[in-house]
Amino acid sequence: IVISMGGLVTLRVVPTVNEYFTIRTAVQKVARTGGNTVPEIRSAFDRYTSIEYSITSVTGKDLLISKDNDLVVIEFAYNKEIELFGSVFLLIKYSGSSR
Repeated sequence: IVISMGGLVTLRVVPTVNEYFTIRTAVQKVARTGGNTVPEIRSAFDRYTSIEYSITSVTGKDLLISKDNDLVVIEFAYNKEIELFGSVFLLIKYSGSSR
């Protein structure tokens, strides 16, 4: 039973972790080459997500964009709620930045 539960949690969590790393990669790429203004950066991220099918939790308007010594810094945060079985859910809080 314990091994089955561990397998179930792993099967449900791995896709969300993959999405997080994909988002982080996209944010880092957009921070380097996305543009200089906030609308340009949001648009570049939205274009990237239209190509990368696995990003569904974050859009361009969810990004926090700032500048730090002429360096664009993009931050994001989101919650992922995963149903394990019945009324049992697992909540994972993801956050990251382009730094």
